[in-house]
Amino acid sequence: MPANPNLSSAAFLIADGARAAMLMALADGRAKPAGELAYAARVTAQTASSHLAKLLAGGLIDVEAEGRHRYYRLAGPQVAQALEILASIAPAGSVRLKPRSREAERLRLARCCYDHLAGQVGVAVTQGLQAHGYLQAAPEKQFVVTPEGAGWFARTGLDVAAIAPTRRGLARQCLDWTERQHHLAGPLGVQFLRLLCAKGWMHRGRESRRIEVTPAGWIWLKQEFSMDPPSPL
Repeated sequence: MPANPNLSSAAFLIADGARAAMLMALADGRAKPAGELAYAARVTAQTASSHLAKLLAGGLIDVEAEGRHRYYRLAGPQVAQALEILASIAPAGSVRLKPRSREAERLRLARCCYDHLAGQVGVAVTQGLQAHGYLQAAPEKQFVVTPEGAGWFARTGLDVAAIAPTRRGLARQCLDWTERQHHLAGPLGVQFLRLLCAKGWMHRGRESRRIEVTPAGWIWLKQEFSMDPPSPL
């Protein structure tokens, strides 16, 4: 039986140690920038760029632009599944990731991305809104607010119909630079963060982008999204 040329091509791409390290660094489902993938693979930025171009051409990864930055992720669940199977028969190892400072960890928890909520809390809230059927992902990095979602926002204190969309839409998917998953942006995201602060559930610092979730805010997050506060940093 002749070899499948596509299979041979994919196997060749994964067989390289640096490319395999990059792919395994993406196996957690989060998108990552080239610099972080270069670190994981222990190669220079130039070498990493060459490897990423080959992985893109081979269909193993996708790239997403967010402003001036480019983030890479696995092309689909079939790639992740293949990596998991290969990892299960390979010698045990670990993925090399850059360590974060204490302040970076605080920013990772909750912060402002322009004027909307980002970080672990922002991503978790957005995923919770999707899980409840209040937001639905749409093409061109948009979110659609469902009728149930409009009702939930109204009960929370936000009239979605009164928010004017921009040329980029009402609710946009913004790729979080620490979590590498999408959080809620656009006019709805801006007004939502203002509401959370007005209710005293969150507080924006004056000299930092870090957002503090208040005790009342954690109670609300627990009630709405089953979120618990992290251990003290």
